[in-house]
Amino acid sequence: MKIALPNCDYKYVSENSQECNAETAFVLTAQNRKYLDDAKSRNPHSIIKAVDIADIFGLNRIKIIGITGTNGKTSTASAIYSYLLDLGFKVAMQGTRGFFMNDEVVEGKSLTTPSVLNTYRHIYQAVDAGCEFFIMEVSSHAIAQERIEGIEFELKILTNITQDHLDYHKSLEEYARVKNSFFKDGGKKLINRDESKADFNFKNAYTYGLENSATYKMMAYSLNEGISGIIQHFQEVVPFHSDLNGFFNLYNTLAAFAAVHLVSGKSLEEISDVVGNFAGVSGRMEMVSLNPAVIVDFAHTPDGMAQVLNALKEKELLVVFGAGGDRDRSKRPLMGKIAASLAKKIYLTSDNPRNEDPDEIIKQIKSGIDERCELYINANRKEAIAKALQEQLEGEVVLVLGKGDEAYQIIYDKKFPFDDREVIREIIKESK
Repeated sequence: MKIALPNCDYKYVSENSQECNAETAFVLTAQNRKYLDDAKSRNPHSIIKAVDIADIFGLNRIKIIGITGTNGKTSTASAIYSYLLDLGFKVAMQGTRGFFMNDEVVEGKSLTTPSVLNTYRHIYQAVDAGCEFFIMEVSSHAIAQERIEGIEFELKILTNITQDHLDYHKSLEEYARVKNSFFKDGGKKLINRDESKADFNFKNAYTYGLENSATYKMMAYSLNEGISGIIQHFQEVVPFHSDLNGFFNLYNTLAAFAAVHLVSGKSLEEISDVVGNFAGVSGRMEMVSLNPAVIVDFAHTPDGMAQVLNALKEKELLVVFGAGGDRDRSKRPLMGKIAASLAKKIYLTSDNPRNEDPDEIIKQIKSGIDERCELYINANRKEAIAKALQEQLEGEVVLVLGKGDEAYQIIYDKKFPFDDREVIREIIKESK
């Protein structure tokens, strides 16, 4: 993708070596370095680094907030976005759900953290639209691949570190090292104080937590009829209430609350007034049907599943899930073990099998499930969901995990239309 730049010696910039010519500067990044010779063979105007054009894209004219962590990135980013908008700021957000500006969808879903130049382009659009803040999710892949090169963050946030992406990072220790490397500079950072794997530079570090002493501490909380709590910041104490559910949303809300306080100049009371306006993220603990009770969630890691299941542990749960193919295989039996510990019945099925055999993935999940657990296996995801709904009794909750608001299923290298929520609604409608 070529991007036109005004008032430069070159007319365009591109990360794609094949687009280089006398009018186009090749933006050299860690990801495209292997194509440098190809770029040179096309006689580009010049070879530059992303940091060389950061100011041209307006990166110095907007406050950038970066959020990383295994779980909670999307919900925390979305909450910060919502709070700032409700407080009267102009805001943009980039992440798993797409690119948003001032409560409008600009682009649909893509990578959690796009390429360097795509992020720069989004920041430029945000600056051009008068946005004061740019919120972005930062994946572990993006950190390792230097896809955040040249970006100066106003605030960096760590939600948590649990097992994920070990297909790429090979070990939990390496995954944690990559996540923590984001917090080694002296810039302003907000760290989950209850995360034992957090390792960060204490300079300009602020913390939040429920269990340990922190800059922003949850003194008391309730999980009845949503989440409520009392937040303490030094001598200040302020209550809040949200219609969100689940213990994990206490952390997401506290992180967003603290972040907005750190960057906006608004008081704790002003922020508390807008917390209740945030209704949550599509596909995250989304109640698809009330009667029968059916919830869809994106949880696809052992910790993510544990958080969601624990949030509903007072209910009788029928849990439908699988695991993504071509991804970390070591987490599959752990997911099975967690589901078995909290579900009344498990319905094992496929997720996005990609290039793996769905039955083999299911077999690996099943290896972590106690033989005494009631289990149904069907690699056809629609049929597995239908079976759970068919067997659901009054008072039970069907919980469909793994894909959230994804509108497709990936089989081999093709995407087929499949939205858990639409499938559920269709099955319920047909059963009436």
